Amino acid sequence: MDLLLTSRNASSLVIDALCDQAKGQNIAVACFYFDFASQKEQSPTSMLGSILKQIVAGLEAIPDKIVQAYEDQKKVIGGRGLRLPEIVEMLQAASSSQSTFICLDALDECVVGHRHKILGSLKQILEKSPNTRIFLTGRPHIRGEVDSRLARGAATVSISPNKDDIASYLRSRLEEDPNPDAMDSHLEAEILKKFPETISEMYVGAQH
Repeated sequence: MDLLLTSRNASSLVIDALCDQAKGQNIAVACFYFDFASQKEQSPTSMLGSILKQIVAGLEAIPDKIVQAYEDQKKVIGGRGLRLPEIVEMLQAASSSQSTFICLDALDECVVGHRHKILGSLKQILEKSPNTRIFLTGRPHIRGEVDSRLARGAATVSISPNKDDIASYLRSRLEEDPNPDAMDSHLEAEILKKFPETISEMYVGAQH
Protein backbone atom coordinates (compact mmCIF):
# COMPACT_ATOMS: atom_id res chain seq x y z
CA MET A 1 0.00 0.00 0.00
CA ASP A 2 2.79 2.45 0.75
CA LEU A 3 4.19 2.31 -2.78
CA LEU A 4 0.76 2.70 -4.30
CA LEU A 5 0.16 5.85 -2.29
CA THR A 6 3.64 7.34 -2.41
CA SER A 7 6.17 6.19 -4.99
CA ARG A 8 3.57 5.56 -7.70
CA ASN A 9 2.20 9.06 -7.27
CA ALA A 10 5.72 10.52 -7.20
CA SER A 11 6.66 8.62 -10.36
CA SER A 12 3.52 9.73 -12.15
CA LEU A 13 4.26 13.37 -11.39
CA VAL A 14 7.84 13.05 -12.63
CA ILE A 15 6.84 11.17 -15.78
CA ASP A 16 4.12 13.70 -16.59
CA ALA A 17 6.60 16.55 -16.18
CA LEU A 18 9.19 14.81 -18.37
CA CYS A 19 6.61 14.06 -21.08
CA ASP A 20 5.54 17.72 -21.11
CA GLN A 21 9.18 18.76 -21.41
CA ALA A 22 9.78 16.25 -24.23
CA LYS A 23 7.04 17.59 -26.51
CA GLY A 24 8.52 18.91 -29.72
CA GLN A 25 12.06 18.09 -28.65
CA ASN A 26 14.49 15.26 -29.29
CA ILE A 27 13.83 13.68 -25.91
CA ALA A 28 12.65 10.14 -25.13
CA VAL A 29 10.80 9.17 -21.96
CA ALA A 30 10.19 5.52 -21.04
CA CYS A 31 8.78 4.08 -17.83
CA PHE A 32 8.15 0.77 -16.10
CA TYR A 33 6.11 0.00 -12.98
CA PHE A 34 7.19 -3.01 -10.95
CA ASP A 35 4.50 -5.01 -9.17
CA PHE A 36 5.13 -7.66 -6.49
CA ALA A 37 2.16 -9.66 -7.78
CA SER A 38 3.72 -9.89 -11.26
CA GLN A 39 7.29 -10.75 -10.31
CA LYS A 40 7.47 -13.86 -12.50
CA GLU A 41 6.42 -11.96 -15.60
CA GLN A 42 8.65 -8.93 -14.93
CA SER A 43 12.01 -10.40 -15.90
CA PRO A 44 15.00 -8.25 -16.92
CA THR A 45 14.34 -9.16 -20.56
CA SER A 46 10.66 -8.22 -20.48
CA MET A 47 11.28 -5.04 -18.47
CA LEU A 48 14.11 -3.70 -20.64
CA GLY A 49 12.29 -4.91 -23.75
CA SER A 50 9.35 -2.73 -22.74
CA ILE A 51 11.67 0.25 -22.28
CA LEU A 52 13.20 -0.41 -25.72
CA LYS A 53 9.79 -0.51 -27.41
CA GLN A 54 8.80 2.80 -25.86
CA ILE A 55 12.00 4.52 -26.94
CA VAL A 56 12.02 3.08 -30.47
CA ALA A 57 8.37 4.04 -30.95
CA GLY A 58 9.31 7.70 -30.58
CA LEU A 59 12.27 7.68 -32.96
CA GLU A 60 11.97 9.39 -36.33
CA ALA A 61 14.53 6.94 -37.75
CA ILE A 62 15.29 3.52 -36.26
CA PRO A 63 19.05 2.86 -35.87
CA ASP A 64 20.50 0.36 -38.36
CA LYS A 65 21.63 -1.93 -35.53
CA ILE A 66 18.05 -2.38 -34.36
CA VAL A 67 16.72 -2.91 -37.88
CA GLN A 68 19.40 -5.54 -38.56
CA ALA A 69 18.69 -7.36 -35.28
CA TYR A 70 15.00 -7.51 -36.16
CA GLU A 71 15.79 -8.94 -39.58
CA ASP A 72 18.12 -11.51 -38.03
CA GLN A 73 15.42 -12.66 -35.61
CA LYS A 74 13.02 -13.33 -38.48
CA LYS A 75 15.55 -15.76 -39.98
CA VAL A 76 15.74 -17.91 -36.85
CA ILE A 77 13.69 -21.09 -37.22
CA GLY A 78 10.50 -20.60 -35.29
CA GLY A 79 11.68 -17.15 -34.28
CA ARG A 80 12.86 -16.23 -30.83
CA GLY A 81 12.75 -13.24 -28.58
CA LEU A 82 15.69 -10.94 -28.08
CA ARG A 83 18.15 -11.86 -25.36
CA LEU A 84 19.18 -9.46 -22.62
CA PRO A 85 22.62 -8.53 -24.08
CA GLU A 86 20.96 -7.80 -27.43
CA ILE A 87 18.34 -5.59 -25.81
CA VAL A 88 21.06 -3.70 -23.93
CA GLU A 89 22.96 -3.08 -27.17
CA MET A 90 19.81 -1.80 -28.85
CA LEU A 91 19.03 0.49 -25.94
CA GLN A 92 22.55 1.86 -26.15
CA ALA A 93 22.02 2.55 -29.86
CA ALA A 94 18.53 4.00 -29.44
CA SER A 95 19.43 6.29 -26.53
CA SER A 96 22.78 7.52 -27.82
CA SER A 97 21.21 9.81 -30.43
CA GLN A 98 18.92 11.72 -28.06
CA SER A 99 18.36 12.68 -24.45
CA THR A 100 16.66 9.72 -22.79
CA PHE A 101 14.91 9.38 -19.44
CA ILE A 102 14.24 5.90 -18.05
CA CYS A 103 11.84 5.89 -15.09
CA LEU A 104 11.46 2.82 -12.85
CA ASP A 105 8.83 2.72 -10.12
CA ALA A 106 8.91 0.46 -7.04
CA LEU A 107 12.22 -1.21 -7.92
CA ASP A 108 12.18 -2.97 -4.53
CA GLU A 109 9.23 -5.07 -5.75
CA CYS A 110 11.47 -6.65 -8.38
CA VAL A 111 12.98 -10.09 -7.65
CA VAL A 112 16.46 -9.65 -6.14
CA GLY A 113 18.21 -11.66 -8.84
CA HIS A 114 16.38 -9.78 -11.57
CA ARG A 115 17.16 -6.47 -9.89
CA HIS A 116 20.88 -7.18 -10.04
CA LYS A 117 20.70 -7.88 -13.77
CA ILE A 118 18.55 -4.81 -14.43
CA LEU A 119 20.86 -2.47 -12.56
CA GLY A 120 23.88 -4.01 -14.27
CA SER A 121 22.24 -3.55 -17.66
CA LEU A 122 21.36 0.06 -16.87
CA LYS A 123 24.97 0.69 -15.92
CA GLN A 124 26.08 -0.64 -19.32
CA ILE A 125 23.59 1.65 -21.05
CA LEU A 126 24.80 4.68 -19.08
CA GLU A 127 28.41 3.94 -19.98
CA LYS A 128 27.64 4.08 -23.72
CA SER A 129 24.87 6.69 -23.61
CA PRO A 130 25.98 9.83 -21.73
CA ASN A 131 22.66 11.57 -22.47
CA THR A 132 20.64 8.93 -20.61
CA ARG A 133 19.23 9.65 -17.15
CA ILE A 134 17.68 7.18 -14.71
CA PHE A 135 14.88 7.99 -12.26
CA LEU A 136 13.69 5.36 -9.82
CA THR A 137 11.72 4.89 -6.63
CA GLY A 138 11.84 2.19 -3.96
CA ARG A 139 12.06 1.44 -0.27
CA PRO A 140 15.23 2.47 1.58
CA HIS A 141 16.65 -1.06 1.94
CA ILE A 142 17.69 -1.20 -1.75
CA ARG A 143 19.47 2.17 -1.73
CA GLY A 144 22.91 0.67 -1.07
CA GLU A 145 22.40 -1.84 -3.87
CA VAL A 146 21.45 0.88 -6.34
CA ASP A 147 24.36 3.09 -5.31
CA SER A 148 26.90 0.28 -5.63
CA ARG A 149 25.66 -1.02 -8.97
CA LEU A 150 24.98 2.26 -10.76
CA ALA A 151 27.71 4.19 -8.93
CA ARG A 152 27.62 7.19 -11.20
CA GLY A 153 26.45 10.49 -9.81
CA ALA A 154 23.31 9.12 -8.20
CA ALA A 155 21.33 11.54 -6.04
CA THR A 156 18.72 10.25 -3.59
CA VAL A 157 15.92 11.89 -1.66
CA SER A 158 14.00 10.28 1.21
CA ILE A 159 10.26 10.81 1.33
CA SER A 160 8.17 10.29 4.45
CA PRO A 161 4.47 10.35 3.52
CA ASN A 162 2.16 12.72 5.39
CA LYS A 163 -0.44 10.72 7.30
CA ASP A 164 -3.12 13.38 6.80
CA ASP A 165 -2.55 13.21 3.03
CA ILE A 166 -2.80 9.42 3.11
CA ALA A 167 -6.03 9.60 5.07
CA SER A 168 -7.48 12.11 2.59
CA TYR A 169 -6.51 9.85 -0.30
CA LEU A 170 -8.09 6.81 1.33
CA ARG A 171 -11.24 8.74 2.14
CA SER A 172 -11.61 9.85 -1.49
CA ARG A 173 -11.12 6.28 -2.73
CA LEU A 174 -13.66 4.92 -0.26
CA GLU A 175 -16.17 7.49 -1.45
CA GLU A 176 -15.72 6.13 -4.99
CA ASP A 177 -16.53 2.57 -3.90
CA PRO A 178 -19.23 1.22 -6.29
CA ASN A 179 -20.63 -0.87 -3.41
CA PRO A 180 -20.87 1.59 -0.50
CA ASP A 181 -23.26 -0.68 1.43
CA ALA A 182 -20.56 -3.38 1.67
CA MET A 183 -18.72 -1.42 4.35
CA ASP A 184 -20.10 -0.07 7.59
CA SER A 185 -18.88 3.11 9.27
CA HIS A 186 -16.86 1.16 11.88
CA LEU A 187 -14.78 -0.65 9.23
CA GLU A 188 -14.23 2.57 7.32
CA ALA A 189 -13.01 4.29 10.49
CA GLU A 190 -10.61 1.40 11.18
CA ILE A 191 -9.16 1.63 7.65
CA LEU A 192 -8.66 5.37 7.94
CA LYS A 193 -6.91 4.85 11.27
CA LYS A 194 -4.74 1.79 10.60
CA PHE A 195 -3.47 2.27 7.04
CA PRO A 196 -1.73 5.64 7.55
CA GLU A 197 0.10 4.10 10.54
CA THR A 198 1.60 1.35 8.36
CA ILE A 199 2.99 3.61 5.64
CA SER A 200 6.77 3.39 5.48
CA GLU A 201 9.47 5.67 4.17
CA MET A 202 10.50 5.44 0.54
CA TYR A 203 13.20 7.10 -1.46
CA VAL A 204 13.55 8.63 -4.86
CA GLY A 205 16.81 8.25 -6.75
CA ALA A 206 18.12 9.88 -9.89
CA GLN A 207 21.29 9.26 -11.87
CA HIS A 208 22.65 12.44 -13.40
